[in-house]
Amino acid sequence: MPSVIAKLYSVFFKYQQKSLLQSLSQLPFSDKTDSFGLTSRPHESIASSNPLFTDGVATKDIHVDPFSSLSLRIFLPETALASPLATRRDYDVPTYGGYSPPTSKFNRKLPVMLQFHGGGFVSGSNDSVANDTFCRRIAKLCDVIVVAVGYRLAPESRYPAAFEDGLTVLNWLAKQANLDSCRRLGLQNRIFDSFGASMVEPWLAAHGDPSRCVLLGVSSGANIADYVARKSVEAGKLLDPVKVVAQVLMYPFFIGNTPTRSEVKLANSYFYDKSMCKLAWKLFLPEEEFDLDHPAANPLLRGRQPPLKYMPPSLIVVAENDFMRDRAIAYSEELRKVNVDAPLLDYKDAVHEFATLDVLLHTPQAKACAEDISIWVKKYVSLRGNEFSY
Repeated sequence: MPSVIAKLYSVFFKYQQKSLLQSLSQLPFSDKTDSFGLTSRPHESIASSNPLFTDGVATKDIHVDPFSSLSLRIFLPETALASPLATRRDYDVPTYGGYSPPTSKFNRKLPVMLQFHGGGFVSGSNDSVANDTFCRRIAKLCDVIVVAVGYRLAPESRYPAAFEDGLTVLNWLAKQANLDSCRRLGLQNRIFDSFGASMVEPWLAAHGDPSRCVLLGVSSGANIADYVARKSVEAGKLLDPVKVVAQVLMYPFFIGNTPTRSEVKLANSYFYDKSMCKLAWKLFLPEEEFDLDHPAANPLLRGRQPPLKYMPPSLIVVAENDFMRDRAIAYSEELRKVNVDAPLLDYKDAVHEFATLDVLLHTPQAKACAEDISIWVKKYVSLRGNEFSY
């Protein structure tokens, strides 16, 4: 059974979340889409970015789309500074009060992980205290640059806004890599936009390796990650040099019209129950498209493109006391049937978002889950390859 703390917090969380969903459902623009949108709610506790390596990870916030509220928080682990041809002192160039990488072709390159937070498409943010803590942990353990995506929330921005934002960031990453290649070839000493700002993100240019890109999605963010993975398969070499080598889906927000065993047995499960999730989907999907078997909600519909056999390796995390678990397990099984590496991590006594909710982040189970994820991810981002087999 879940801990007493989890049970008590679940009651408070459900009350807060149901109040939010009900208030959002009463908004006058309930079925209109705000193209600019918003990426966080007033009740969210926000962690400020810190471009200094005070705790082993430096962070910065950037906006990549002038036409929407889409934002990114970049998490750069201090291990990026470990270059055999430079000392720690070489990197202390506080040109803007934070880390400024040296212009050297010998900078250490790290894989890039795009992370999509949870919140049922209607809440959560990439710079919340909980998401900031989780991303710092993953950046350290996996030794990757984490790019946390602040996608537009519903109902202000309904489907497919959040999915399009995920794809926009993947294309932005490819653009960054290509702009940096032009800069390195000397085609332009510096590349500016029409306002005179540099278009090349220096942390990614100096330390990012887009050919080792991993997608990680939490709850509703897992649905976005899976969509982005499918689009990356369809794009193929058009995304070069970006290559999605793996994805991690943590308790994905999958649902469908025909109830599964877990949806019947755990309909009133901790933190997220079925009634809350159905209301969240009503707020996310346009009224004329509302269907629990919508392609965004159910990953195992017939005729899905591209076929599952082309999907990247996919690690799927589920919790014992989560009513959504059966669909995630079924997805993992279908991927394995077509020879996609898709192991399942099933955590006993765990609840939905047990490894990412603020009150549960520091539990032994949450820490173990992050470590398990890092072990699997390193198999696909290692330059040597095959460092781990299970």
